[in-house]
Amino acid sequence: MRLDKYLKVSRLIKRRTVANEACDAGRVMINDKPAKASSTVKAGDVITMLGTLPEITPEVIEGLFVADMEFLQDMYDTINKADKPQIQVTCPHCGEQFVDTINFQGAG
Repeated sequence: MRLDKYLKVSRLIKRRTVANEACDAGRVMINDKPAKASSTVKAGDVITMLGTLPEITPEVIEGLFVADMEFLQDMYDTINKADKPQIQVTCPHCGEQFVDTINFQGAG
């Protein structure tokens, strides 16, 4: 598969034209060698992309934290919206069997 297409399909870069530009600028390497957009990516190749931030400002840092928080919130929502695991339990005192929900957040 072509490098520019791989970068787009794998979502490392959003658009194929941007992937082309990154390759033309020498910011993408395959196995530590500068790669052209038309280079073929094979299984086991190591792709390295050099950053493009000209300067780091408080706004850039803030944007990174916002992205992290959005990811963590999505992960939290996904985990907590899932069905709670249940287990069949037998009371040690009376021998009655019942289904109980497993609580991974501690007692309660």
